[in-house]
Amino acid sequence: MKQGLIVLVVLGLISVLIIGCGESGTTSSSPNTVHTQGASFVQSSITLSKGSMLTIVDDDATFHLIANGSWENGVPTPTSESGAPRVNNMQLSNNGSIQIGPFNTAGTYHLYCTIHHDMNLTVQVQ
Repeated sequence: MKQGLIVLVVLGLISVLIIGCGESGTTSSSPNTVHTQGASFVQSSITLSKGSMLTIVDDDATFHLIANGSWENGVPTPTSESGAPRVNNMQLSNNGSIQIGPFNTAGTYHLYCTIHHDMNLTVQVQ
């Protein structure tokens, strides 16, 4: 009987550890988050509510410099868009993250990595 109780306690602890690990992976990303992987954004656009902050997460050790603008026909094109938060070569690397904003004005804004060819992100603010 003692052995049966010990087995149940051990199995219960293992179950708690497995469930706990699974939950941490599903709650680590918010709706206002864009991830990078290698030399690209995982998604090319995101929609935010007015007043929201944008979080960009580097999912590996790739170095990025994020700025206002975009790559157009292979040419980096910095811009200063009215209503957009100013982003001037914010460094992102080593599995880190940066926050940009708040985005207080509705509109379409563009961010890009000044290092990686065609690494563009469109931010729609409603």
